[in-house]
Amino acid sequence: MRFSEIIGQIPVKNYLVNTVKNSRVSHAQLFLGAEGSGKLTLAIAYAQFICCTDRQYFDSGSALKGDSCGVCPSCQKFRQLMHPDLHFFYPVTSTKEVKKAKSTDFITKWRDLLIKNDCYISINDWYEAIGVENKQGIINADDCDEIVKKLSLKSYESEYKIVIMWMVEKLFHAAAPKILKILEEPPEKTLFILISEHHEQIINTIISRTQMVKIPRLSNKDITNTLIEKHQVSEINARKIANLADGNLIFARTLMQDVDDDGYFFTTLQTWLRLCYRLNNDDVFELTRFIDDISKIGRENQKIFFNYALKIIRGTSLMNHGNDKLLKLMDEESVFVRNFSNVLTSSRIPAFAGEFNKAVFHIERNANPKVLFMDMSFRLHKIMHS
Repeated sequence: MRFSEIIGQIPVKNYLVNTVKNSRVSHAQLFLGAEGSGKLTLAIAYAQFICCTDRQYFDSGSALKGDSCGVCPSCQKFRQLMHPDLHFFYPVTSTKEVKKAKSTDFITKWRDLLIKNDCYISINDWYEAIGVENKQGIINADDCDEIVKKLSLKSYESEYKIVIMWMVEKLFHAAAPKILKILEEPPEKTLFILISEHHEQIINTIISRTQMVKIPRLSNKDITNTLIEKHQVSEINARKIANLADGNLIFARTLMQDVDDDGYFFTTLQTWLRLCYRLNNDDVFELTRFIDDISKIGRENQKIFFNYALKIIRGTSLMNHGNDKLLKLMDEESVFVRNFSNVLTSSRIPAFAGEFNKAVFHIERNANPKVLFMDMSFRLHKIMHS
């Protein structure tokens, strides 16, 4: 993975290039950003750049200030994610095939998933790839022991030994002390790149030992251009998907595959909120049927649906405060938001948004969707009539 192959993020790329150019590579870095922003791709490209034997630095006329060569033996191994001095650790759990799981048990599936998706993956993509059923993965004590063991050995080929720990917030709290010392005082020429989406879930003793690199969301322009150029999406649909995706390329790809041109999420949300608002005896049967249908679309799509709802709620908030020009919605969405703002007043928005944020949290933790949607329906009805 070269920097030039990564979508957007020019300021971050140039910052990383300069740390190498100026010999200021911090031994422990925390790449923090939202899902689909490219944290993992940047980490791999950074590692490849550090290990490249023929680094390229560009003149001031180029937006990107440097990149790996892409052709040296080191870069070729990075392309297959098989460099002997690159070590990955990620959340795992027991499956039907693996009873006592650690990261190395799934390395082939990990490489295959990353290569297939250009290194843009979500935690749910990973769980699905390894066949996790209603469980949550962790980075466990065996993985921490493996980190200490690998870093105690000399590097094979590169000047650096590099550990990329994906979703460090999943590091099991009882296992964390095993790596604190090596994280604070690692062997010479060792680099830790920790990747996270939720810094508030990371153990404080881990955060205090790292230098944070914040990865912003991708711009709508970057996502639109990517969908048009790489996925042959029409410009109209690409712009629509980019608006919905809110800087999340993984979300955008899912929308590209699963959202039809009639606006599935918009019509579904519109139907549900109207049912929640009325919610009299005659609507209970219709609500039950609605919940049965939406429970079948899958956990990932339910999460997307809730995130889309949060976008509509943000639009309603902007409408309530007279900031109509900041709305990034389609015409039919704007009309709905304008009408909905009469019900969802400024005083109700925090509670309303809180319900959808909690729903995302519970869906990620395998909540029963029928129970979740039914409970939310009554809660939303109460808020709209408070």
